[in-house]
Amino acid sequence: MTRSFGKFKRILEKRHFTIIITVFFLLLLSACENTASRAAEDGKAANGRISVVTSFYPIYYLAGEIGGEHANVINLIPAGVEPHDWSPKSRELNEASKASLFLYNGAGLEGWVDGFLKGLGKDKSVKAVQVSTGISLIEADGSEHEHVDDQAEAGEHLDHDAPTVDPHTWVSPKSALVMADNIKNALIEAAPSYTTDYEANYERLKKKLVELDNKFQTELGKTSLKDIVVSHQAFGYLVRDYSLNQVAIMGLSPDAEPRAQDLLRISKFVKDNGVRYIFFEELVTSTLADTLAREANVETLVLNPIEGLTPKQEQAGENFITLMEANLQNLVKALQ
Repeated sequence: MTRSFGKFKRILEKRHFTIIITVFFLLLLSACENTASRAAEDGKAANGRISVVTSFYPIYYLAGEIGGEHANVINLIPAGVEPHDWSPKSRELNEASKASLFLYNGAGLEGWVDGFLKGLGKDKSVKAVQVSTGISLIEADGSEHEHVDDQAEAGEHLDHDAPTVDPHTWVSPKSALVMADNIKNALIEAAPSYTTDYEANYERLKKKLVELDNKFQTELGKTSLKDIVVSHQAFGYLVRDYSLNQVAIMGLSPDAEPRAQDLLRISKFVKDNGVRYIFFEELVTSTLADTLAREANVETLVLNPIEGLTPKQEQAGENFITLMEANLQNLVKALQ
């Protein structure tokens, strides 16, 4: 009798343990489901980080700095690739369509973006944000006009093959400040529970950009020369904001070939105005800049439009701020 009672007791204890384990896993599963549900409602993945896809490097850098540990930021364009002629494959577009945020420059830079935005189905939750909004854009002839916010009108007006607007907004720290503010607001709207952290990260980044702006203003204000000759007409916002003058060998697209008379005209300008350096960039060939420098008997220097990092820069830990500082050093050297 005692032996039977002991056996019965062990069976009850075993069943009691099984029930406890079952209840524990049911509670755990329910908690996970609630967490995932709350995350989806707040624009985040289940791991707590909002998914952000950016169209090219400067936006990637700004979004990563502001998003911090609460954002999983993916850049579409790989290191070493020039963004003007790049277009995404279906895999990249699919990745962007699954994100919570898709951040792009606009102003005609991404020639493929209008088609991508139109191709998004109504069931896609990704929010597309044009981060150049609020910057007074520069027309191809050098004049300014107010930003066009209507996407249909912008897509019709800003033909990437024959650009009428300079899309290189980010090359000026003043413009980068506007872009950073737009990115911060987009992140807060997508994941409001992280507002405090996004605001704090933004303030740290803003401090760096303001310091950079002050350096550009102070150092370039002291230079005796104001003319820069560049391989690619990518520095309109920089020269506008810091009272310089840009003479470009190629147009707004770096593959726009100059005519022979253009090269002769620029060579004469270099000689007549005491220009000592021809600026080239690292993501496109420097052949024309080298040719012009030899013709005018001057040297070459790098002026980086920071459209992307080279693999070497990426490995060395370079970033948007350090490359901007290098640009300032080379500008001061050329304009003294």
